[in-house]
Parts: sequence; C-alpha cells; structure tokens
Amino acid sequence: MPEIMYPVLNFLALLIMTATLLPLLRVDEWWVRIFDFPRLQILTIGLALAVALVYSMFYSEHAFGKWVLIGLIPCLVYQGYRMFPYTRLAPKQALDSLNSSSEDLLSILTANIYKNNRNASGFLNVVSTASPDVVLVIEPDQWWERQLSGLEASYPHTIKQPLGNTYGMLLYSRLKLRNSDIRFMVEDHLPSFFTEIELRSGRIIEFYGLHPRPPSFGQDTDERDAEILIVGREVARAKKPVVVTGDLNDVAWSYTTTLFQKISGMVDPRIGRGFFNTYHAKYPIFRFPVDHIFHSPAFRLVEMKRLLPIGSDHFPILAVLSYEPEDRNGPRAPEADSDDRQEVDETLSKVHKHNDLHTPVPLTERQGHKVVGWH
Repeated sequence: MPEIMYPVLNFLALLIMTATLLPLLRVDEWWVRIFDFPRLQILTIGLALAVALVYSMFYSEHAFGKWVLIGLIPCLVYQGYRMFPYTRLAPKQALDSLNSSSEDLLSILTANIYKNNRNASGFLNVVSTASPDVVLVIEPDQWWERQLSGLEASYPHTIKQPLGNTYGMLLYSRLKLRNSDIRFMVEDHLPSFFTEIELRSGRIIEFYGLHPRPPSFGQDTDERDAEILIVGREVARAKKPVVVTGDLNDVAWSYTTTLFQKISGMVDPRIGRGFFNTYHAKYPIFRFPVDHIFHSPAFRLVEMKRLLPIGSDHFPILAVLSYEPEDRNGPRAPEADSDDRQEVDETLSKVHKHNDLHTPVPLTERQGHKVVGWH
C-alpha cells in the first residue's frame, strides 16, 4: 500500500466518526441533522475503511492508525445498532394481520410525484395497478390536479390544495371523508391534511397527510420537527384509530421520528420488515426511507411495498392495513418519558416564539374544506 494512503485512510475514518457523533447533539442546525439520513451509507463506508485500516497495520509502523481504528469500531457498532430494527432480524413493531375480512381493510398509496415531473400517465398506471382505497399525492401543482382529475370517477371524495411551491397536496378516496381540514400548522404556505375516513364496516378512523420542509443548506429542522410533533401530540389525544402518512423529509430512524412515535404511540410497519427506501429514486446508493405510513396499534399490517418508479425522485409506497383491535399482544412503540415530553415542549416553544404559533384557528373556506392555521 502506498505510504500516502495511510493518512488518507485515517482522515476518511475521522470523517466517518464525526458524521456518526454529530447527530448525537440535540440541535436542529441543518448541517448536523443532515447526518441523520445516510446512516447506512456511513456504516458501509466505515466498514470498508475498518478493513483497510486493519490491512494497513501489517505494512505500516504508524501507531495513529491503530487509535483511529479503536475509535472507529464503536461508531460502526452504534450505526449498526441504529439500523438493526429495520432489518428482518428485528421483531416486527406492526403485527401481521390475521383477518380475512375486507370490511375493516384500508389501503393507502402515498406518492411524492415531484412537481416538475410530467409523467402523469405513469403515475395513473401505478394507481390503477395498486387500486388503493386512498391516494395521497404530494407536490402537485395545478397541472397535476388537471391531469389527475380522471381519478375522481373512482375516488369521488377529495381534499385539494395544489400549489406551485412543491408543497401542494391532493387526497383522493373511495371511502367517505368527514370533517376534512386543510391546515397550515407551522408555515402559511405548507399545508397538511386532516380528515376522518369511514371504513366499509362503518368504523371511523382519523387520517393525517404531512409534508414538512426538509433540512437543507441554511434551513434548520425546527419547523419540520414542530409539525411532526404537533401531530404526535394530537394523535396521543385521539379517541379513534389513526393513520399518519406523507413525505416527512425525515428518515425512519431519526431522533425526531422516534420522538414522534413515543409521544403518539404510533407503530412503524417498517420495523422488522425492511427499509423501504423511497428517496432518491434515481440514485440507488443515496436512498433513504423518508415517505412514511404510521398507524395506531389497533391496526395490523396486511402488506407494505414500494411501488414502481413514476418519473419522480421518490418511489410511491403502499400499505394495506386491517383494523384488528382485539389482540394487542406484541411489540409496541417506545413510550415517552419526562425527558421526551420536555424535549417536545422545548421544540414547540421555540417555533412558537419565532412563528407566533399556538392553537388552530379557522381562517377561511377553500374548495369546500375548512382551512386551519396555527397562530
């Protein structure tokens, strides 16, 4: 091995260690939170570096590389620990369905179609093949609304908020909707949906569709986290079964997503089944699970799968749930402790201070649905 490679390996290993340790800081700066995403990539690169460092010890007398390896190994163990729940070796958090009746089934297709994507026919083909009960479309503008208007023949119940800022949403449902709201919980141009869905059995469940802003250069995660946690608190108080879905712009294993599960009591059907990476559709080595479907423990999972590409930077994802509340034995979402509740309070207080947010207030009527803002 060339002598120049030893400092290069050490430098890269130190970067991997830094990328592992930074997310342990409980801060919302984008340049810290961005390292929540590529944990699997960090683990893979780190393992390759560890092998190279072990190999280099046979040819180098430099002791520094040994100390780097000693520091690198615990970081890799930690990354593996964070990834393990999303392998098939881990216990399933959402239990498998035992029900053969279709009356309490609910199938949901969630798709970030990417506003500038114009492959509407490809998306419609995917919807036709999957034939879900509910379709949540993320990032549609008015063009997409027109292209998808044909869905209303089969999906007559809708909530619509097309926007040109990549934060529009459309909801199409075969099942009846009640008490539907378009809400602006954190920012006045970032809508979210709330509705009640009547299952074929007549049972009513609550449904949330979300698309908070992602972390990016100069854009911290406080507002994204606040929107997710506001919904988590609402779900914790819900008297009915709940489904929360959407492009949360956060990975399944992040601190915020875990905190959401703790305060809401929702389960993640990915745990024990796989990653179901949905983004980025065009770059296989940079894929993360950012499109989510969480549900109350009263549901069991019939099926969950990533669907075919639609020309977007996201894959659609489909989940089929069955309402089976009788047997609740099995893994559950982690429970919140006092520190978790304090963390939620601090996050919401910070956003409240900067955005003057507090309680939902009706603003106006739009497309037949109440628009609610957080002021």
